[in-house]
Amino acid sequence: MAMNKPAARVIAFYLPQFHPIPENDEWWGRGFTEWTNVAKAKPLFPGHRQPKLPADLGFYDLRVPEVREEQAQLARNAGVEAFCYWHYWFGNGRRILDRPFEEVRDSGKPDFPFCLAWANQSWSGIWHGNPSTTLIKQEYPGRADEEAHFRWAQKAFEDPRYLTVDGSPMFAIFQPHNLPSTEGFISHWRELGAKAGYPGIYFVAISNKYAAGVDLYRDPILAPFDAVTPLVPQDYLDTAGEDTKRFDLTRRMKELNFGWRLNKLKGRRWQRPTRIQYAAVVARALQDMPPGERYLPSVLPGWDNTPRSAHRGVVYEGETPELFKIYLQKAVERVACYPEQRRIVFLKAWNEWAEGNYVEPDSLSGHDYLEAIYSVLFPNGK
Repeated sequence: MAMNKPAARVIAFYLPQFHPIPENDEWWGRGFTEWTNVAKAKPLFPGHRQPKLPADLGFYDLRVPEVREEQAQLARNAGVEAFCYWHYWFGNGRRILDRPFEEVRDSGKPDFPFCLAWANQSWSGIWHGNPSTTLIKQEYPGRADEEAHFRWAQKAFEDPRYLTVDGSPMFAIFQPHNLPSTEGFISHWRELGAKAGYPGIYFVAISNKYAAGVDLYRDPILAPFDAVTPLVPQDYLDTAGEDTKRFDLTRRMKELNFGWRLNKLKGRRWQRPTRIQYAAVVARALQDMPPGERYLPSVLPGWDNTPRSAHRGVVYEGETPELFKIYLQKAVERVACYPEQRRIVFLKAWNEWAEGNYVEPDSLSGHDYLEAIYSVLFPNGK
């Protein structure tokens, strides 16, 4: 019996920072991984659910192939089509956190589709309260480095598991506005791709430029891209989130927000993170997204980056699998009229645990988020 096709192509962003590397050992202490922040997290107000702890997979190490196989099986069972691995190319060939992906690429396992997203931003100490400290600077040395970057990515593009759109490998860019020239970079890579025999490269901009006079979706800098998706949760925080913070007295009381002048005088004991109702985020989601297959939704299962940022963080309260299901359903309905290959919904993310931004099983919800994905993608079963 033929299997039903999923209602959309769900592609989950995948964080590789779950294994030690020399740089993190130097900056944060020997053995540091994302789990270090996750495990030490504490509740910062009554009802704050921290720490959030993994269930089925435990505190895994991504150097272990069996872990990667189990992740792929969980994703496959839920209907997730592919992992979109964040990779870090800082210029002049410098990369970090590349071991998990390169082992997936070179080993042929797991047999699960993937694509790449370039996290092109400098690393700072912002997670630990030192935003002015630059740990690694993102640089753009020029065309020779662009070609070296392409040759590295080409090994992935030519893997039969690599995700394509109408035959073209997908490649996402986290900070398109930081590129010296989006037109220059994309045309160069398209030229290299044509020489390699590709029908094209399907470029996705993760748009997060919030400023007066800048159109999140139609900024000219984004014109060379094939598709645009918003950066969540930034899409809410920089628009409706700030408006509600300014006028919502109840929220200000919960956050002990007395205005910027008095806030500067508060001791650490009185500091609180920003608190936003997840239901409000879901209600507003995708409202400002223009019509057309160029615009791709991105959905967020939750957000709480206090394990990294403590009281400087942001907490989405009241997140539930049921609300997430509504959010995902809205996204799937948005792309339903697109051509089949372009019915793409990004999931941010598969495993960003220290941001409370994951669908892997945890000790409270178990498989509920994965089951929500399945129920939306296969309403009539497989």
